[in-house]
Amino acid sequence: MPMERNIIAEFQNIPEIADVLGKIERDFPQDEYNLEKLNTRFRVFLSPDLTDGDKLSILIKASAELTMQEAPKWEMIAARIRMLQFDLQLSGQMKAFQIHNFYEKVSYLTRLGLYGDYILESYSEKELGQFESWLCPDRNELLTFSGLDLLLKRYVICSKSGAPLETPQEMFMGIAMHLAMKEEKDRSVWVRRFYDMLSTLKVTMATPTLANARKPYHQLSSCFIDTVPDSLDGIYRSIDNFAKVSKYGGGMGMYFGKVRASGSSIRGFEGAAGGVIRWIRLANDTAVAVDQLGVRQGAVAVYLDVWHRDLPEFLSLRTNNGDERMKAHDVFPAVCYPDYFWEQARDNIEGDWYLMCPHDILTVKGYALEDSFGEEWKEKYLDCVQDDRIKKRVIPVKDVIRLIIRSAVETGTPFAFNRDTVNRANPNKHKGVIYCSNLCTEIAQNMSAIDLVEQKVKIVDGETVVVTVTKPGEFVVCNLASLSLGHIRVENYEELSYITESAVRALDNVIDLNFFPVPYARINNQKYRPIGLGVSGYHHMLAKHGIRWESQEHLDFTEKVFSDIHYAAVEASSNIAAEKGSYGYFEGSDWQTGKYFCQRNLLDERWERLARKVAGQGLRNGYLLATAPTSSTSIIAGTTAGLDPVMNRYFLEEKKNGLMPRVAPDLSAETFWYYKNAHLIDQTWSVRACGIRQRHIDQAQSMNLYITNEYTFRRILDLYLLAWGEGVKTIYYIRSRSLEVDECEVCSS
Repeated sequence: MPMERNIIAEFQNIPEIADVLGKIERDFPQDEYNLEKLNTRFRVFLSPDLTDGDKLSILIKASAELTMQEAPKWEMIAARIRMLQFDLQLSGQMKAFQIHNFYEKVSYLTRLGLYGDYILESYSEKELGQFESWLCPDRNELLTFSGLDLLLKRYVICSKSGAPLETPQEMFMGIAMHLAMKEEKDRSVWVRRFYDMLSTLKVTMATPTLANARKPYHQLSSCFIDTVPDSLDGIYRSIDNFAKVSKYGGGMGMYFGKVRASGSSIRGFEGAAGGVIRWIRLANDTAVAVDQLGVRQGAVAVYLDVWHRDLPEFLSLRTNNGDERMKAHDVFPAVCYPDYFWEQARDNIEGDWYLMCPHDILTVKGYALEDSFGEEWKEKYLDCVQDDRIKKRVIPVKDVIRLIIRSAVETGTPFAFNRDTVNRANPNKHKGVIYCSNLCTEIAQNMSAIDLVEQKVKIVDGETVVVTVTKPGEFVVCNLASLSLGHIRVENYEELSYITESAVRALDNVIDLNFFPVPYARINNQKYRPIGLGVSGYHHMLAKHGIRWESQEHLDFTEKVFSDIHYAAVEASSNIAAEKGSYGYFEGSDWQTGKYFCQRNLLDERWERLARKVAGQGLRNGYLLATAPTSSTSIIAGTTAGLDPVMNRYFLEEKKNGLMPRVAPDLSAETFWYYKNAHLIDQTWSVRACGIRQRHIDQAQSMNLYITNEYTFRRILDLYLLAWGEGVKTIYYIRSRSLEVDECEVCSS
């Protein structure tokens, strides 16, 4: 009698298990996946009087625990049994509610208020029947146990009591229907393309899109950035905006570089200003008080220029020493660096650095220093240094760097934002300046503060009301998705471009479908129509292709893959523009003039042809590419996170019900040696690869540096200098072996 029969005999009321175990035996014939091993482990946990449901949970646990370096596919086997458990629960629910097909299910979920009524308003019963015929339950078998478990617990729609109400494939189809809803031409074709890219795990949408698409409150965007003005009304308006963004699951970047420093004047009274730290503490408390969808506390990165007079206190925000009244442990500090600072760090580290107040500069000089970049900024900065009317705080360059590195080693922050590099590469510099990035450092878009115009009293319907009129500025919002490079044949341009085209189309549609937590976001979204297509599974891709991280082959391969993604994304956006029109500020942009391509030395015949195409038919999206960190969504896709190397080939993840074995994706005898631990990798290779990718990414990348206790002050500084020299726009965390950092889930794409 086959071994699975010994297991089947324990499940008198679950006949479906026979088919599942039989298919497992056929699909995993290798000795290390012999069901004898599962039977042995299963019986260790058995005890009398267990129900079939209890036994099934034990069987899942047993199969998951068999996962190891030498037998990694047990996580796929565990997923199949977990899916059986879920299917049994769901089928019971559907029988109880007398739901027999997809249309009836969508109708039921709409009546419960779990589905947005716009789906049934947009699609007929016949269309939903067609979409149901496209569902591929076999694609559930692509999911690992960790990915499936996360998907079922967090993303599929459940009742208020936690009972499951849709399958993973129905979830993917629901998202696809939402994203294609307003397509006027070939709508059903796009529904299928979106469903296929999601269900095959070749593209993952960002967490807000996965969680909220098809639902009544469909906030689909991940990232928001606000410029905090130097006024009481403006500061509190920015805090209010952050609270609303956080309420609906978004992460925030806040630029505090315009806020006057501690000891500056207020209405001519010297020494009255409290400085940025007190206002940042307000953002900190808001992050804790207004959580994200009831799941986790709000998340905000606060940015300050390296020349701001409050910089030393800012760099101590999250450290564990000093005055606790000047701490903000729940925000993520980030520093904006001009080229001149790094030049001084390289050439004159013993020299002085001058910290000044932006308000003092504006008062004395009549200009805002932070509004310029490059050589113009340098000239103005040196002019301010020479002006005795401007109060200065003088600190040696070496000591500034020491404060930065000490904080980075202790807390993982501050993040780094190379503002001159960012602004030189900005394709929309004809319309503004970029002060900072978002929570995860991958967004780089034009910014400006919201200004109060007036407050006036009006009579409306016989009632006296106060109307506040504001000028919207540029409140940045971005919509994210990621190409799962480990699941795409990246060497096949036809497949890569097809998937990229689908993802760009889906993201562009998000802009018109989105529920915006603040009106300023809607206005800016319509101006630039920004999207952020990124990647996950970078290390997974290299390992599958037998490419060592620390090799020239890695750099050459990266250049080819990201060049192809870059080309495909720009071409896709241009084709959409030919159909639907360009973004509002296309005229005069570097896209339109061709400077975008020249600046990046994209001058061969292929790119020249694309430049002419863009100039002729336009571009749909003012910003296109941004590589976010992917945490939860990469787990769902069963791939490595973002651009990061793996921490370990094999590790035990702590869960509520015990330790869960995790392995690197597609781990085998062939890929084993290509999965080198992140902390053992020479970080110069990571930085060089980041510089190569940056040429093909119009925004930025969430790139981490991994250090050990052996790293000296000088060695870390050299990495910062190398990154700046290679044209890297931002650096996310500095991850030491002893440091645990919180991932941003809203940017998970």
